[in-house]
Order: sequence, then C-alpha cells, then structure tokens
Amino acid sequence: MVTYLRGMTSTMRGVVVCMCACVLGATPAAAQSQPAGAEMPSLRSLFTDLAQDVAHLRTWGTVETLAAGGGIAAALKHEDARLTRDVAGAPRAEQILDPGEVIGDGVLQTGGALATYVVARMTHNVRGAVLGAQLFRAQVLSGGMTQGLKYAIRRERPDHGRNSFPSGHASAAFATATVIERTFGWKAGVTAYATAAYVGVSRLSENKHFASDVAFGAAIGIISGRAVTLRHGKTRLDVSPFFSRSARDAGLSVAVRTAD
Repeated sequence: MVTYLRGMTSTMRGVVVCMCACVLGATPAAAQSQPAGAEMPSLRSLFTDLAQDVAHLRTWGTVETLAAGGGIAAALKHEDARLTRDVAGAPRAEQILDPGEVIGDGVLQTGGALATYVVARMTHNVRGAVLGAQLFRAQVLSGGMTQGLKYAIRRERPDHGRNSFPSGHASAAFATATVIERTFGWKAGVTAYATAAYVGVSRLSENKHFASDVAFGAAIGIISGRAVTLRHGKTRLDVSPFFSRSARDAGLSVAVRTAD
C-alpha cells in the first residue's frame, strides 16, 4: 500500500487520503455497529468474491441499464462531435471541470478503495472494510469491462488518440457512486452521482471523449456497483440513462425506491 501511494503524484496521494477519510468518517454509528456473525473480509476475498460479482451481473437490471446506456450512446453518436466541441470550447469550462480528470481516474478510485479497506482493517471496522472491499471490486469489475471494450472497439478519441469508447473515468466514477448510494442511502447517492456526472462532463471539456463514450461508461459503472452490493441497502436510488426522440435531450433519471 505504501509503495502504491509513493507511485502517485502528491495531488493524487492527497485525494486518496481525503477519499478514505471522508468515506470512513461518513459512516454513521449505526452502520459501524456490526450484526451478529459479521466477518472482516480477507485480503484474498477482494479477488475471490469477483466470481460471485460477475454472476450477479446476470440480472434484468443489468440488461435494462446497458440497453439504456447503449440507446443513449447510439442516439448521441450523430451529435458527438458537436457536443464535445461545444463543451471543450466553452469559456472557463476547462478550468471549472479540470478536477474531474483526477477524481475519475481509475487508479485513484482503486487506490482510494484499497486505502479505505486497509485503514478499516487496521481500526477493526468491519463495515468499513466491507465498504472498501466493495469499492475495490466495483473498480476491478468496471475497469475490466471498460478496458475490454476499449481494445475490442478501438474508437478514435476527439483528440485523435485511441480507445475512446467507453469512458474509463465515467465507469470508475459511477461504480463508486453506486456503491456509496447502496451503502449510505439515496441522500449520499445524490451527491455521489452528481460528482460522477461532473467527471463525465469533464471528459468532454478535456477533448478526451465523446458524449456517447461517457453515457455507456456510466452504464458500466452502475451495473458494476450494483453487482458487488447485491442484497445490500434497504433504500435504493435507481439511476437510469434516458434520451428523447430528437436525440438532443439526454441525461439520467433518478428514482428513490424502498426495498421490501
């Protein structure tokens, strides 16, 4: 863990530490009290539980989310160049959205998740360690699917780079947002998803991605976060992409649901 942090820039190290402190500090006392039989997740479980997470992807929720994300991506494809050009050329947009490049970085997100897990284990916080493990597995799951699609599709980026589709920053940010919402409830989820959306828009301002890349990346992140938190959380904030027939109106629909 120390070696991992040393390999980061000072800015990224600071963000990882802040993420870890905020997540653990935000855990309410009720969430920290452990139910009978709760166990500290082992280091090995960070990887062995991934098989079960992959199995959890086989739900209608996954199909619906990917279908919606794919529909938005297809609808936005004809407007991709214009949307990226408009956002990247907006006055002060780059300055306002610059932090999104750091916040949504997959390495940073994974590092923050691992730091949360390690600190929670050191402080004997079982619920915090479970959260850190879920955040870590969500990043591995979303990162694996995202990178696989990137190298299979090989779409050119707006700046003529390679492997644009889907957006890795968007998938990482939305995976974390989904885990946070499933753990802390819809109020925390609103802030987490707003931050993830901010990260997605920042990819357009940096001229690194098209809107369709971000839309499908968000869908991958959402299904990854749901897969690792299946059966967790009584209150759910369901977030699904939507688009209009004109293909000029797109966004995320938000619905608060209470599970039985």
